[in-house]
Amino acid sequence: MKMIVGLGNIGPQYNGTRHNTGFMVVDEFAKQHGIELTTRKLDARYGTGLVNGEKVLVVKPTTFMNESGRAVHPLMDYFKIDLDDIFVVHDDMDLPVGHIRLRDHGSAGGHNGIKSIIAHVSSKDFKRLRVGTGHPEKMSVVDYVLTKFTTEQQPLFNQSADKAVAALDDWLSGTEFTQLMNKYN
Repeated sequence: MKMIVGLGNIGPQYNGTRHNTGFMVVDEFAKQHGIELTTRKLDARYGTGLVNGEKVLVVKPTTFMNESGRAVHPLMDYFKIDLDDIFVVHDDMDLPVGHIRLRDHGSAGGHNGIKSIIAHVSSKDFKRLRVGTGHPEKMSVVDYVLTKFTTEQQPLFNQSADKAVAALDDWLSGTEFTQLMNKYN
């Protein structure tokens, strides 16, 4: 079984904000594959399905972003999922809107959700799909990540979400991760 985790903040006030980019991508992935995220357990909302012959668990932690690891590690234990079989989708201010970047390991890069997962799974070696949100020009980072994409940016985000879903599909079909990085980075 593979696990795809989208990072975001819970609560209606955060819906559609840049910080919930991970939630938005996994929602689109789940929608395209008919997976309903209806189970609530272990600090997460999740659902399972079969995609490209692979059983997949799609997860949205119900913790705040900086506690995402509280959901990821217990779900890995409960479903007996190896670290190599998880893929975390999250926002990245260092990438322009419309861009994605795949990595198979690395530091948190200042992202508190990734930092929490690293702390809870005791490793930096898990797959990430970073989705660009752009960097603030005239406002604080905290305020910026809680804004929605502008009218001009929304089509670019939609394109990056489509690319992200395609990358997840390719991963589930067995494409080597190096090939995925070459194709989508």
